[in-house]
Amino acid sequence: MKKYFFLLVFTVSLISACSSDETTTYYLIRHAEKDRTDKANKNPNLSEKGLKRAQRWATYFADINLDAVYATKYNRTMQTAKPTSESKKLEIKTYHTSKMYDSIFQKETKGKTVLIVGHSNTTPFFTNNILAEKKYKDMDDNDNASLYIVMITADKKTSSIVKVD
Repeated sequence: MKKYFFLLVFTVSLISACSSDETTTYYLIRHAEKDRTDKANKNPNLSEKGLKRAQRWATYFADINLDAVYATKYNRTMQTAKPTSESKKLEIKTYHTSKMYDSIFQKETKGKTVLIVGHSNTTPFFTNNILAEKKYKDMDDNDNASLYIVMITADKKTSSIVKVD
């Protein structure tokens, strides 16, 4: 009888361990300040101020265990992500704005902690896609300090915005 009781307890423990809530956390930021000297340049680099902010983002994320860093293929998003990805020894993965939060991305990031670097119009849109609701509007074109945080557990999704200067 003791053997069966032990087997039952072991089985229940194993099932609950396997079905435990996986938390997925997304940190979404807009790229740092871009060089605005050439208005015709559609793919500018970061300005000096932007390069410093990119370093500050790396400092902010220093004590946060990231599993992945994503950015669009633009210079300014890649340059914003680079200090953080290098400090975490993670390769920057690229995403296309037309495929934000598709089933492939969801599967790749489930249960992970992920930094996503985007743009003033894509960062809130991406956040809204994750939340499955239209909660956030486009960011101001001069807002490079907002951090959107989305946490997903088995039973709920929560989000917040923090200003990081």
